[in-house]
Amino acid sequence: MGLHPEANQVELKKPQVDVGIFTRQLEAMQAFYSERLGLEFESVLPVGGGFRQYRYMCNGSVIKLMHSREPLRARRPGGYETLMIASTKVTNSEALADPDDNTIELVPPGRDDVTQMEIRVGVRDVEAFGAFYTSAFGAIDIGHSRYRIGETIFGVYHEPEIHPPKLTAYGNPLEVVNAMAELGIQYVTLQVLNCDAAFNALTRAGAAAAVAPSTFGTVARISFVRDPDGNFIELSQRPPS
Repeated sequence: MGLHPEANQVELKKPQVDVGIFTRQLEAMQAFYSERLGLEFESVLPVGGGFRQYRYMCNGSVIKLMHSREPLRARRPGGYETLMIASTKVTNSEALADPDDNTIELVPPGRDDVTQMEIRVGVRDVEAFGAFYTSAFGAIDIGHSRYRIGETIFGVYHEPEIHPPKLTAYGNPLEVVNAMAELGIQYVTLQVLNCDAAFNALTRAGAAAAVAPSTFGTVARISFVRDPDGNFIELSQRPPS
């Protein structure tokens, strides 16, 4: 994002997008992300409702392992399906599967323009997603149905088996967490300068409101919206440090 985004666009606090992955296999997933991928553990955040968030740093993004005490629903086709991570540890692309069978691909930095991370998203309507990313986020169209938001790329492709969920508004963030509680990559987080302004900009641009901005303890002010297929996007405004 530029320093002076258009009035209907989101202004980012940091240029990397975070990713939330739901799991019940905490120890195995921690071993994969810390030992296999070599990511630095940042912190653990109690979320409530039987969920705890284990945070790993990844090229400026945070990969958030959302551990659930209770069983998770099975993943559905489409949505956030693959993470492509720029890594100086590889000279050729290397596709891996984490213990929950999420696809993680390591790529040499700069390969196919991936300098930080690319999130691959299976969608019903590729053109509609392009319009959404560019109008709502001011994303840069880099071609081949790929859009750069800050340093993170969103790559969209047609997934014919998607059955979009009912777009429901929720009363608080914990209700959203319960609604997202399916195995796999279930949401992304944008760190924004102003949560309320970002929420208003995204809903004006066609996002469905999931929960209005609210203050989460002393951690952040957050809200959730949903993209054209109902995938969750968190907007988080951290307090000044």
